[in-house]
Amino acid sequence: MALIHRATIQPTKLELLTKWLPSRGWCTGPVGELTKVAGYRFDDPAGEVGIETLLVRTADGTVFQVPLTYRAEPLAGGDEWLIGTAEHSVLGKRWVYDALGDPVYPPALAAAVLANTGQAEELREVDGRFEVNPLTMDVASTGRGDAPTVNAVLEVTDADPARIRTDTVELVVRRRLGAGAGVETEATGAVLTGTWPDQTTPVSLAYSGS
Repeated sequence: MALIHRATIQPTKLELLTKWLPSRGWCTGPVGELTKVAGYRFDDPAGEVGIETLLVRTADGTVFQVPLTYRAEPLAGGDEWLIGTAEHSVLGKRWVYDALGDPVYPPALAAAVLANTGQAEELREVDGRFEVNPLTMDVASTGRGDAPTVNAVLEVTDADPARIRTDTVELVVRRRLGAGAGVETEATGAVLTGTWPDQTTPVSLAYSGS
């Protein structure tokens, strides 16, 4: 489960993404002022790294999916995936990464896509205690098997869709979820889909490749 502290973050996640998104070749059109559409989280089995995927809307109405990881220390060899740093009023300095380049993300994504493990439950701090936080979207997968163990990430392609090739499975993550984003027809395996209040028809978020 994910613990959501009552805290301030400077700069905010949206402020970090406002600067970062225009630097991505797959982000075209004006970014402008970003708004959060929804989000979902995965658990890190070690309990050390936060794994959150944000859906954000740009000025032209495009919705982008941005998987993030939050770390208390820099990720060794992860400079090219660093989005920025932020000060968390409870947890201190946090290093924020594009999760595609963080080794904790592929195993969590593989479990969600292939084994339909779903998203992490969120507990939010309220008056010194933690209460269940309402989820902002639903995620589900066509996968019904066991997720293979991911021992190594062999290659990551930063594109739209983005591709993560591991020693046991290839995973594909859609970046743009705008107009025309239906259930992925190119997938050769299981598909992870999502819905949120203003998107009641499932759209593909990620899928397993060949």
